[in-house]
Amino acid sequence: MELVEEVRSLRESLIEHNYQYYVMDDPTVPDAEYDRLFKRLTEIESEHPELVTPDSPTQRVGDVPLEGFSQVAHHQPMLSLGNAFNDQDLEDFVRRVLDRLSNPGPIGFACEPKLDGIAVSLLYERGIFSRAATRGDGQTGEDITANVRTISSVPLRLRGSGHPLVMEVRGEIIMTRSGFDKYNAAALERGDKPFENPRNAAAGSLRQLDSRITASRPLDIYCYAVGHVDQGSLAETQQGRLQQLREWGFRVNPEIRFAGNPTEMIAYHADILQRRNDLGYEIDGVVYKVDSLEMQSRLGQVSRAPRWAIAYKFPAQEEMTTVNDVEFQVGRTGSITPVARLEPVHVGGVTVSNATLHNMDEVERMDVRVGDTVVIHRAGDVIPKIVRVLADRRPPDARRITLPDVCPVCGSEVLRPEDEAVARCTGGLFCQAQTKASVKHFASRGAMDIDGLGDKLVEQMVDLGLIQTIADLYDLKVEDIASMDRMGGKSAANLIEAIETSKETTLQRFLYGLGIREVGEATALNLARELGTIGRIQSADEDQLQTVTEVGPIVTRHIVAFFSQQHNRDVIERLVNAGVNWPVTEPSAEITEQPLQGRTFVLTGTLSTMGRNDAKAFLQTLGATVSGSVSKSTSTVVAGENAGSKLVKAEALGVPIIDEESLIALLKEYGVTP
Repeated sequence: MELVEEVRSLRESLIEHNYQYYVMDDPTVPDAEYDRLFKRLTEIESEHPELVTPDSPTQRVGDVPLEGFSQVAHHQPMLSLGNAFNDQDLEDFVRRVLDRLSNPGPIGFACEPKLDGIAVSLLYERGIFSRAATRGDGQTGEDITANVRTISSVPLRLRGSGHPLVMEVRGEIIMTRSGFDKYNAAALERGDKPFENPRNAAAGSLRQLDSRITASRPLDIYCYAVGHVDQGSLAETQQGRLQQLREWGFRVNPEIRFAGNPTEMIAYHADILQRRNDLGYEIDGVVYKVDSLEMQSRLGQVSRAPRWAIAYKFPAQEEMTTVNDVEFQVGRTGSITPVARLEPVHVGGVTVSNATLHNMDEVERMDVRVGDTVVIHRAGDVIPKIVRVLADRRPPDARRITLPDVCPVCGSEVLRPEDEAVARCTGGLFCQAQTKASVKHFASRGAMDIDGLGDKLVEQMVDLGLIQTIADLYDLKVEDIASMDRMGGKSAANLIEAIETSKETTLQRFLYGLGIREVGEATALNLARELGTIGRIQSADEDQLQTVTEVGPIVTRHIVAFFSQQHNRDVIERLVNAGVNWPVTEPSAEITEQPLQGRTFVLTGTLSTMGRNDAKAFLQTLGATVSGSVSKSTSTVVAGENAGSKLVKAEALGVPIIDEESLIALLKEYGVTP
């Protein structure tokens, strides 16, 4: 009993010291004393393994590697946030909140830094940490429990009392700047490749199948919300809940403040922006949330974003650097893209060494040359780009950029049609760069939806010579895959099963998966519905193709060019012979009665599942009219993220408003699957 009591006392002491160190930022004992207590507890548990419990502070060292991450369905969706980019956007957000709440009187907002890390969900049952998951697509994430358990600032057992029987806590896992710098310095000494930035470092660390590797990384967490709760009550304000989380042992950002009006909210943004580089961790803006949980519930959400919160992003940052060289990359459709190799420069918390030049027209327009000093622009996660050349700094030996005559990957001829800005490799399916990208596209969710066939796996398969075209996927055997890096028998069998399952598809998905230039999901749907069979599509001439909805001369040219290549027809024949199939339907081009005929839709905001162009095409396929402005004659407004004045006008006119999920449900009702 004395030993049990000593273990209990040691654990209580270590948990309390962790709380003071990570949550209160006020350590109560020297590191040496903490180490002494930890060592004693480790010794006892080693000699008496029956005393080890999951919430012991010693259980953070990591365990044996996993074969892969399992999927976790979130009890409540992990929503994304709408964005504000200036003070007017923020004031519009506040006005919309007040309008929807019908003049609620005084209203407050919780303000917090927008951490540039990885969103996670932490589940506690009876006060004990039981599971962690990534955000994933908002509905389903990956189980990363073993990895998150290794992070010292994540409580394994909650402090105090009063916490719910089951509680899900949301937070952001980060790597601090100091931790990032220290890790990269050590990596360079070992001869390892350093991480590009703290966010990538945190993401890479959390996705380690060996949690012992995660345990060696300097990860941290800040918690900012509560999701699912069972058998318990929480404070009715955002700030009150954060205080409860802090008392129960969670680390909460110390920069969180309360604001009662837009003026105070804007002042908070300016203050955090000014101190951005002094905070010790990367942020890309600030987040405002309606403080009252009751008001949050009344406001609800649009699509995948809440109406009661918004992220005010920091301005895009620019910096000067030098163009050291220009290389040409080959895309999925053979596009040859010039990429500038830059003298590395720090922009917005990220070291940038590459920037896209888009195409040769852009190179010629800006007159970019190797050796030039240029200004690069980076906004959020957008690929950095050169925005201007400082010609007055051009050295005498600056070299003009010329388009290569042959593909840098396969050596095939490069052609640049007179009426197009983009040059292309003519190697088609024989070009390895295009093979990798075409297989990735073919396996993607909107195409054949082959679960488990990720980008790295595709690249490895191509590099090993297992696949040279998309048709080779259906010749793969379990033993081919099981011997690959990070794969085993079970994972290989699951992948083969997923490939086999993908054979049952639709003509729309199959057409989209072929990667024909300009044939997106909406165009593929129109071709499938109006021509009916792959044979009719393959043999159609330009005049026949242009009778299909939303198929103009440019798209027609690409379709005809694709099917005129015998190797493309050969691949399709191999796919069909391998068992890829879809329901055969008669063409519907002659049908005049369409389900949405006579209805006028207006699209506003960002649609996260499909672009607005695709949504427009889907609606037009069903006979709807899609207008650019809202009026009394508008039937329905579809409001995505960051919907603006059109949404406001629709509300004022009483026009029915639906979100993206409702639009998808409407399309599916009439046989259209986005």
